[in-house]
Amino acid sequence: MTDISCLSVEQKIGQLFVLRPEAMDEEYTTRRLGTRSVSAYMREKIARYQPGGFCIFNQNIRDEEQLLGFTANLHACGGIRPFLCIDEEGGNTSRIAQNGSFPVPVYESMGAVGDTGDPAKACEAGHTIGTYLKKYGFDGDLAPVADVNTNPENIIIGRRAFGNDPEKAALMVSAFTRGIRDAGIACCLKHFPGHGDTRDDTHKCRVCVSKTWDEMKQCEMIPFRAGIQAGADMVMSAHITALNVCPEGLPSTLSRTLLTEKLRQEMGFGGVIITDALEMRAIRDHYPDGESAVLAFLAGADILLMPLDFEAAYEGMLAAVRSGRVSAERLDQSVKRILRMKKLL
Repeated sequence: MTDISCLSVEQKIGQLFVLRPEAMDEEYTTRRLGTRSVSAYMREKIARYQPGGFCIFNQNIRDEEQLLGFTANLHACGGIRPFLCIDEEGGNTSRIAQNGSFPVPVYESMGAVGDTGDPAKACEAGHTIGTYLKKYGFDGDLAPVADVNTNPENIIIGRRAFGNDPEKAALMVSAFTRGIRDAGIACCLKHFPGHGDTRDDTHKCRVCVSKTWDEMKQCEMIPFRAGIQAGADMVMSAHITALNVCPEGLPSTLSRTLLTEKLRQEMGFGGVIITDALEMRAIRDHYPDGESAVLAFLAGADILLMPLDFEAAYEGMLAAVRSGRVSAERLDQSVKRILRMKKLL
């Protein structure tokens, strides 16, 4: 177990970040993805920064032998044990099942599971996915998708969601959550406050929605509430701008109104709030890496996922703590949530 009082400010800040493995590699660029082993350089850099964890992508995976060695070596790097996660939703967004080299079930989509109308099928899917993720050395899954696919022109969610009926989706989200947690894998509801009623992709541009909070409570929040009640470990913020909820006009990831007042206080979520990837253009086209990390943290996020320039984001957080812009108490709150999820506290 980790005694938080023994951690330095630098170690605490490191715990806030979940990164691509490439962020610790020697020659990382956005055009050079595909780190599949842990080099001596990476070991040294991981020991220096002690990031909270890593998110593994299809470019990082070759086959069973390579993946087992990679996750074991990442876990063995010095300092606080990294949290290893992956997008394994079931369907097209499944880094392992879509690889073709792994003897695991391949799901058509979670939309197809939702079409069955049987929550037991969603629970089974969650447990099955969680079981093989555990086998391959993972600690968490960035799933299930808790969005309600209400916009037929949606290009980013679609059949990743369990369906377009919020009550039915809620039953499926709750069941999937129970199944994957029973397999020993932490799970993540995404993308809060709901990406299902959009047409554009936050990977590429700013995306806005016009619903009020009351309207969201009648649709988007129903699956999120169900997943939270089922014990979800994490909730991921979307980079969408909810124009009629957030008076600041900020992306949800940077909005204290949404992350702290709505999710944390009104909905009573006590787990880890994780941002969607900060390298996405809805964020990085408008905010420097150091500033977006601080703004997301001040809004209420605990884990800062994949800034494009990790060192700039780290230095931004360090400067904010040293100046008092981020209080020591606020930093400790997030670190405790993260370490509890990692079962280190």
